[in-house]
Amino acid sequence: MGASRWKPNVTVAAVIERDGRFLLVEEMTSRGLRLNTPAGHLEAGESLLDGVVREVLEETMRPFQPQALVGIQMGRLPPRGDEDITFLRFAFAGTVAEPVPGRVYDSPVVANHWLSWDELRASRERHRSHFVLDSIGLYRAGQRHPLELLHTDPSVYTGGPAA
Repeated sequence: MGASRWKPNVTVAAVIERDGRFLLVEEMTSRGLRLNTPAGHLEAGESLLDGVVREVLEETMRPFQPQALVGIQMGRLPPRGDEDITFLRFAFAGTVAEPVPGRVYDSPVVANHWLSWDELRASRERHRSHFVLDSIGLYRAGQRHPLELLHTDPSVYTGGPAA
C-alpha cells in the first residue's frame, strides 16, 4: 500500500460590503449556530468564479458579481486520527443585488446579517473559522487583485486539450 495523496479542500468565499457593513450568513454547524462569509466547496467541473457566484446565491438568495480576488488563504484543521483536513480558500470581493423572489436559503443557512467591523470583531467567538476576520481584514486593508489572475483550463469543461 503506497502513501496516500494529500489533497486540500478548495473553497470559495465572498466579502460583500455595503455602507460599511459586511454580509454574513448564520449557519447551523456541529458547534451550533456560527457566522461565516458566504462560502462553500468548489464543485467538480466548476470554475472559481462560477463557484463563488453559486455559493452566494445559495446562501444569501442574492445574485453576486465578483469584482476582485481579495486573497488566497490556507488553513488546517487540528488532526483527528487519520483525518488531516486542509482548506485552500479563494476569497472574492464583489456586490450583490436584491434577493431573488421565491428563493430560500440552502441548508444549513438560517439567516443573513449585515454587520459592521466592530460587530464582527465583537462576535469572534461565533465565527465559523478564523477565515471570516482574515478575509474581511484583507479587504479592509485594500487587497484587490484582478480577476484576470485566474485561469481555468477549458478542457475541464470540454474534455479536450487546452487551446
